[in-house]
Amino acid sequence: MTDVLDRTKIYIDGAWVDSDGTGRIEVIDPASEEVIAVVAEGTASDVDRATAAARAAFPAWSALSGAERSAYLGKVAALATDRAGELTEIVSRDMGMPLKLAAAVQIGMPLSNIAAYAKLAGEYDFDDREIGNALVVREPVGVVGAITPWNYPLHQVVLKVFAALAAGCTVVLKPTEVAPLVTYALVDICDEAGLPPGVFNLVSGYGPVVGEAIAAHPDVDMVSFTGSTRAGKRVAAVAADTVKKVALELGGKSANVILDDADLATAVTEGVSKCFLNSGQTCTALTRMLVPADRLGEAAELAAKVAQAYTVGHPSEPGSKLGPLVNATQLARVRSYIDKGVEEGADLVLDGRETGLTTGYFVGPTVFGNVTEDMTIAREEIFGPVLSIIGYRDEDDAVRIANKSEYGLSGGVWSADPARAERVARRMRTGQVYVNGGAFNTEAPFGGYKQSGLGREAGVFGLEEFLEIKSILR
Repeated sequence: MTDVLDRTKIYIDGAWVDSDGTGRIEVIDPASEEVIAVVAEGTASDVDRATAAARAAFPAWSALSGAERSAYLGKVAALATDRAGELTEIVSRDMGMPLKLAAAVQIGMPLSNIAAYAKLAGEYDFDDREIGNALVVREPVGVVGAITPWNYPLHQVVLKVFAALAAGCTVVLKPTEVAPLVTYALVDICDEAGLPPGVFNLVSGYGPVVGEAIAAHPDVDMVSFTGSTRAGKRVAAVAADTVKKVALELGGKSANVILDDADLATAVTEGVSKCFLNSGQTCTALTRMLVPADRLGEAAELAAKVAQAYTVGHPSEPGSKLGPLVNATQLARVRSYIDKGVEEGADLVLDGRETGLTTGYFVGPTVFGNVTEDMTIAREEIFGPVLSIIGYRDEDDAVRIANKSEYGLSGGVWSADPARAERVARRMRTGQVYVNGGAFNTEAPFGGYKQSGLGREAGVFGLEEFLEIKSILR
């Protein structure tokens, strides 16, 4: 039996305090199915208190110079970096990613972004443009409400909270209630670093209560949400009553276009990796692999061979590449999509429904071949290690299929001719495209077209999401 961690306080005005509510939410280890912690089921009145603290702290925080805010954020970055190992263990247990991967992805990326925003706060020119007699200045939007997901629990918090803080905003955060523990650890670090009271506040709880209270609150000037498209639409609708600024990072069903002159083995191998990262629980996962129709069988065989090397196992086991899905709901969802693919006639080349593991929410690597563009598994976001391989006639047909989606978050293109690959990338209606396996860039703007969202995160573009523009006419 595991000791259960008590994290039932919420963080308001620089202190861990009791929630107004008495409800509790259990946090489950997805590998063992054991309760490992409890957090508060926050209330709308908790949001009122947190927002009042953020509003009171805003004048002083926004009046600091960028260099002064940079010094605060730099202290957080240093402390968090010192505790990277501890944070890795927490997030791995919290949401199930194998330790080695979690160190690089779940912790390495957000630590890089905390440091980047600390640096950017000190370097960004908020008064950088004159137009005739007008001085154009950028000012912090105000109190930001941030609502974050479970699949990259620390990274998504950092992209919102630290960009907003660097811009001079104050923040009320509702982290995921599914995998919240690494965020609590970050708040402890911010507290130790001496972040002024009220600048960063945390209220735990469920989206329909705490999330909606944040989105609706008249003293929240902007809400930034990452999650499902369905939930994002609800956030936008609630926020509309107060006409506040809204940033949304939502779902994806991204296409990986392997052109006819590409090295198929290399492209398929990298494509499987881009699909299965974080056990497929990634909004940018390249889940649709588009290949020349006459090479469908070859591509499916290659993908299945590569996928079989993605060992399913406990996050603490060194050989594990695929950890568990985050909870029982996600397990049932992914299995149902695999069932649907079989029912609709796709070729199940590799079946991951049964893993041999009796405890934990595990699904193994799954590959479908001969998928048609109208099948459910080709249209809907599955959020699991499930790859759909689709054939196309020619380059124009490949672009058409890639763009035939309500989403537009990410994508990939492979070609022996880099210029050709870039031309195709420019035709794809999506916010990010990997060309020939290009590396992820933590400071490049990140966000989507269509129903994948509004706005951009990361780097200078992410900072500017939290700024208003003012013209001073002289």
